[in-house]
Amino acid sequence: MKADSDFLTADGVATAGAGALLLIGRILLAWVFVGSAYGAIADFGGSVGYFRSLNLPAPELFTIVNITLEVVISAGLILGIRTRYCAVLMFVFVLMATAIAHRYWEYPAGGQQINQYNNFLKNISIMGGAMLIFVTGAGRFSFDRVLWPAITSRRA
Repeated sequence: MKADSDFLTADGVATAGAGALLLIGRILLAWVFVGSAYGAIADFGGSVGYFRSLNLPAPELFTIVNITLEVVISAGLILGIRTRYCAVLMFVFVLMATAIAHRYWEYPAGGQQINQYNNFLKNISIMGGAMLIFVTGAGRFSFDRVLWPAITSRRA
């Protein structure tokens, strides 16, 4: 019965701390986009060059759109504003980024392929996190709960 009591304890902690845990999870998930946007802004030319190396049309515009989406996704997740919409946007954004930039199978075996494979797996995990946020919503500590209580009171 020890395993059952451990499970119940973990379940109790998760339930009691759901609001704070969802906030922490949203921040951790958003941190990837915060870091990526900051890096792209700090080295705009390098970002443009990377997108150019992928043979994307209008790499400057692509970089600006990329930065904008990363900032919107980050802010929405961290603040809990229209969180479910941000989760859908994040899922689609990461799916497209994975399809465009992390086709590990196109790289020669070795370091580059392993790096791209790790990025591919990271993106799969982010898409899983997006699905979870879509289902749970922002939780207690969010602007969603303050601005749209009728919608968020049904969940978490």
